[in-house]
Amino acid sequence: MNWKNAIRLKKLKPDKPRMVTLGLKTLMIVKYEGKYHATEGLCRHMRWPLGLGGKVKDGCIRCPLHQTTHSLEDGCLVEWSPFPIFPAYGKVVGKLSKKKDLPIYETRVKDDFVQVRI
Repeated sequence: MNWKNAIRLKKLKPDKPRMVTLGLKTLMIVKYEGKYHATEGLCRHMRWPLGLGGKVKDGCIRCPLHQTTHSLEDGCLVEWSPFPIFPAYGKVVGKLSKKKDLPIYETRVKDDFVQVRI
């Protein structure tokens, strides 16, 4: 596994996720409480880009589409597809997909970049 430059430090604002592509991988990177986190960039439920409107709160990333929530620290599923606009729809769609944790990638800061170990 190699370290890859993912994004310049100055392009990240606290609690504002950003999407990056490294080779064939799409990742979401966010600075939360002074620490950099990298996860798979697409929600595990409906493959929506987490960095496009995803909210970071209480150490978790929440999908902007249907509100599935994962821990930034270890990727564990916290809440599965509540889809608050139409709760009944969220329950039905949630049952059609298998519950999955979000892959997490190791990060470090080198020079002016957040690097991700791929």
